[in-house]
Amino acid sequence: MIQRTAAERLLKLANSFRSVAVVGPRQSGKTTLCRKSFPTKPYISLENPDILEFATKDPRAFLNQFANGAILDEVQKAPHLFSYLQEILDATKKKGLFILTGSNNFLLQENITQTLSGRIAYIQLLPLSLQELQQSKKLKANYTWHIFNGGYPEQIVHKINANDWYNAYVSTYIERDVRQLKNISNLSLFMKLLKLCAGRTGQILNLASLANDCGLDPKTVSAWLSILQSSYIIYLLKPYHQNFNKRIIKSPKLYFYDTGVACALLGITDAKQITTHATKGFLFENMVVNELLKQRFNAGKTDNLFYWRDKTGNEIDVLLDDAGKLTAIELKAGETIASSFFKGLEYFAALNKKPIIQELIYGGKQEQQWSNGIKVKPWNKLIS
Repeated sequence: MIQRTAAERLLKLANSFRSVAVVGPRQSGKTTLCRKSFPTKPYISLENPDILEFATKDPRAFLNQFANGAILDEVQKAPHLFSYLQEILDATKKKGLFILTGSNNFLLQENITQTLSGRIAYIQLLPLSLQELQQSKKLKANYTWHIFNGGYPEQIVHKINANDWYNAYVSTYIERDVRQLKNISNLSLFMKLLKLCAGRTGQILNLASLANDCGLDPKTVSAWLSILQSSYIIYLLKPYHQNFNKRIIKSPKLYFYDTGVACALLGITDAKQITTHATKGFLFENMVVNELLKQRFNAGKTDNLFYWRDKTGNEIDVLLDDAGKLTAIELKAGETIASSFFKGLEYFAALNKKPIIQELIYGGKQEQQWSNGIKVKPWNKLIS
């Protein structure tokens, strides 16, 4: 079993709050993390039809079974429980009483905000990070392996063929679960949108273009993208709005929360194909953006990641804003450093009146500190 970085934080929060919610994509390891962290708590899956019926018809009796709390899995399926949970949590001083998990961030967060605000802590658990893979001695020498295989624990731990696993994941969870959230009846159009999104990985989102290519209206595409976001399928990297007296792009960039899903949708069937694939650079970006997100979420921080691009094409792939302290990060899949790699960083640094941290993350193996102040990091030395 792979040790999850978030485990320490989960236990810490459970000692401070009466309840903790763990959210993230389907199969990201939420259930395993919670059951391992709280082995004495009853585990209740609300995906079980009989249990869900009991919880729906008699929620008070259902919750009264668990005087010492429980792990309630996929709790967003029974939103009516939150009001009853509020009553129980208000009447107790016990810490870590109920541990909730969910795979739809919007539904869970909406119910938490309405009924459990101030009573519950919140953890976002994404698939395995490079740090977790390194600690478990599963980090490979070639980043294309990690792009192709992604980070879902079941596929990696049990060494399931990535093609088989991700095709099943798309069919079981994305086609079935996600589209049902919005009652999407036209599966072919929904899958067409998904595949078009995969082809636009790492690119600025153009709703009108995406809608036109799908044969849908922009409002429908926007609604479907929101569902994919809240279900942890796609991630939209926000633009950095500070102007610097330049006209800047204000649309987000589109990424997938897991590169293995993107590869499956792109029809990539082997890690070696990534080396010559048209989306290689974008998939590398996606992998690194995912890793930066995982590091922040595992530490209990908000994502706080941005990108910056002006109308003339000057761009910073990732901007990390920590209370006004900026880190500008350039991402390059190439394994050999070229002076052109630094162009965007040098341009952006010249616009800033305050000093910024500058980093280049690339597909090679050497860590360097350049005289221009830019720190060069190999992809496998991202681990903080």
